[in-house]
Amino acid sequence: MTTMAVTDASFETDVLRADTPVVVDFWAEWCGPCKQIGPALEEIASELDGKVRIAKVNIDDNPNAPSKYGVRGIPTLLIFKGGELVDRKVGADSKSGIANWIESAI
Repeated sequence: MTTMAVTDASFETDVLRADTPVVVDFWAEWCGPCKQIGPALEEIASELDGKVRIAKVNIDDNPNAPSKYGVRGIPTLLIFKGGELVDRKVGADSKSGIANWIESAI
């Protein structure tokens, strides 16, 4: 499984109603640190397939979700479980740092 693109229109269905925990990556095309963690998120999506889904929301194209969840800087990663926001991580990190954070939250 790879990461999935989520929009403001699909956020409720893809994230809030998901049957597994979802990590949402709020990013933008112009954001260097966002591009830096992108490959790590793809690998984590494959490694944790079935346990968690990784969703990506482009904040330039989808302003509602970031605004609703108070995203001020990017990259911001949010973990949703059962439709509830359970944890947040702001800024780039190593693949192992991100993976450990996800595992501890789910």
